[in-house]
Amino acid sequence: MSFSIAVVGAAGRMGQAIVAAARERGVSVAATADAGDDVAAAVAAADVTVDFSHHTATRSVLEAAVKLGKAVVIGTTGHAPESRDQLRALARETRTVWAGNFSVGVNLLFHLVGRAAKALPEGFDVEIVEMHHRFKKDAPSGTAVRLAEVVLEGLGLGPDALVHGREGVPGERPAREVGMHALRGGDVVGDHTVVFAALGERVELTHKASNRAIFARGAVHAAQWLLDRPNGLYDMQDVLGLHEKTGPGTAAAP
Repeated sequence: MSFSIAVVGAAGRMGQAIVAAARERGVSVAATADAGDDVAAAVAAADVTVDFSHHTATRSVLEAAVKLGKAVVIGTTGHAPESRDQLRALARETRTVWAGNFSVGVNLLFHLVGRAAKALPEGFDVEIVEMHHRFKKDAPSGTAVRLAEVVLEGLGLGPDALVHGREGVPGERPAREVGMHALRGGDVVGDHTVVFAALGERVELTHKASNRAIFARGAVHAAQWLLDRPNGLYDMQDVLGLHEKTGPGTAAAP
């Protein structure tokens, strides 16, 4: 199927990888944009806009996409919790795939972690550990945030159960708690591990990325998948058919 994309955040590492992945698959890159550019003009030039820029640009990208009736793929992370619900509502007004990670393997990890959180009995403590390169600006990663959401949902816990790191003398670990730890260093593309630890045994589910091309290819695949979908907010679980029920408006964006 022939279609074109616009890439917002084209000067960044992921933006460059997406341009390369599109050309690899014979997809036309109709426009590129970065900070200070006319985002609306880029959105208008293509069938689907792929945004891997900065969280402050997400609203303008979505507003342009809604106004022009265009599809959009959002991989940007770092949005404040208070703005996320507003952006989700806006995203549902057009065709949107919004995910914290576009890797096929990571999305299988989401699926398996959700199954494990629901299947394992009480007595398993859950800790999430992620590591990225020294240049990453937000922490924890969007992927780790989504993993936490999956775990909390599976355990029937609210967001208050999530603890970011520990220091001092916090005392014994409460049973109904999920730990989150962000590591930064070197040129690590992205490592994510969810640990389910009980007395006498431990289960670890891990994904390690060694090349950004896996995310870029996933984003281009998501852009093509969106072409014949109705308006709604989707995620990569929808794109890959991993949700038990797939439909517009069911996705939980990062």
